[in-house]
Formats: sequence, C-alpha cells, structure tokens
Amino acid sequence: MTATVAAIRRYPIKGLSGQDLPAVDLVTGQPIPFDRRFGILHGPAAQDAGLDAGVWRPNEDFFTLDRNEKLALLDSEFDEDTQSLIIRRGGKPVSRGRLDQPMGRMLVEQFFAAYLAGAAPGLPKLAEAKDAAFTDREEAAVSILNLASVRDLEERVAKQPVDPRRFRANLMIDGLEPWVERQWIGALLTVGGATLRVCAHKDCRSSSEVNPATGARDFNTLPILERGYGHTQCGVYARVVQGGRIALGDPVTLSDTTLP
Repeated sequence: MTATVAAIRRYPIKGLSGQDLPAVDLVTGQPIPFDRRFGILHGPAAQDAGLDAGVWRPNEDFFTLDRNEKLALLDSEFDEDTQSLIIRRGGKPVSRGRLDQPMGRMLVEQFFAAYLAGAAPGLPKLAEAKDAAFTDREEAAVSILNLASVRDLEERVAKQPVDPRRFRANLMIDGLEPWVERQWIGALLTVGGATLRVCAHKDCRSSSEVNPATGARDFNTLPILERGYGHTQCGVYARVVQGGRIALGDPVTLSDTTLP
C-alpha cells in the first residue's frame, strides 16, 4: 500500500479547533500558512502583548487545551482572505470578528474574557505571530502523524478508540507501518510537490488527554504511551526545505524510495 496524505489540517488560533484543507501551498522555511497564526495570551504575557506580540512565545503564555479543556467545546471557522473568525458552541455562533481590525479583535477578546473567566488573572489578549507561528517549537515546522501508529496505540495498548485529532497534527499520513516514523529523524520526505526534512520527534502534551468531540479529559496519554512503548511521543516535526503544493491523496516518499 502506498503512503498518502490522508488529512491536511491547520489551527489558525492556537488552542481552538482545526481547519481541514483539501490542499495547501508550502513555503520553504515556513509552517502551513496561518497555522497557529493567532493565540490568546493570558496573565503577564497579555499585559505586555503590545511590545512583542509578533514573536514566538512558549505554550505557557497562552490559553490552551493543556489547562483549559473547555476550549474543545468551541468550533472555530477562519477565513484567511477576510481575516474573519466565527466561533460557535453547539452549532450556534457565539462570537465573530475580523482579526485584522481592532474592533473585531476586541469582540473576540471580550468573548474569551467571559468564557474563560477565572481561568487566569487579567484579561485575555489576542496576539498575532507576524513573523513566526505560535507552535510548540520556536523553529517553524510541520507536524506529521502516522495514522497506523494511532491505530496500534488504540488496539494494542489503550484498548479503546483514540481520535487522531487529539494529537493536533498538520499532516496525517496513511499506508505506513506503525511507528516507522520514529526512524525518519534527519531524513527527507517528498510530499506531493514539497520536500521536508524530518527534524524531531513530537512530544505529546496534556492537551492530548482532551477528547476533541466532547471536551472531556478522558485519556491518560503520557502514562499509556510510556507503559506501552517506553516513550511519550507520537508523530514527528519536519521543516519545509523546498516549497510546493500538497493535496489530499498525494504520495509520500522517503528520500527517493517509496515508503513501505
């Protein structure tokens, strides 16, 4: 079976729901366009957001699923052409605004101030990563998930269904052997018309405990991975070394050899 791209997903607002894409144009040295472009700062980080809001910041500065699982109850819809964000809960719009306009950003911030009241000191502040992305790593990368590894986890170790969306990856690949991606560090991947170099394993975070469908923290990811495999990683990061277009169903090859 040939390895192919099964899903392409970006997360325009860090901590909120993902957005499935049929295709995307990757740029050398950049993440997927608009992936983690925005984030919701809290506490001291929100107070000085005007000073350096465009630079990379660590996860601890943001509201994320690690500590705020109720974010999973929200569905977000982002339009990159108009910079418009619509937030829904239970299918009903609860907030909207254009993120390229002060009034639109303020409306979104006011919603989160009410929705996350008491979760952190101070008022939330929407930040934009103008020259970076608010990903887990400061270095721009694309996260890749092997769906066979997730199936192996749920069948052999967890003994329960595991939604791949828990791992918040950009690319999901199918048609591989389980955990073969752990051998890829340093290797070149050709995905559609782009070339990526795998640079690191992807460490799981407590955000993966949260069920993306229900918002419940119902899966002890790290202990389960440690017990079953002796590590707490699922997926890899890769840097784009040659930009190009990728689409659903595109083949994925390792260097010049088709992946097993």
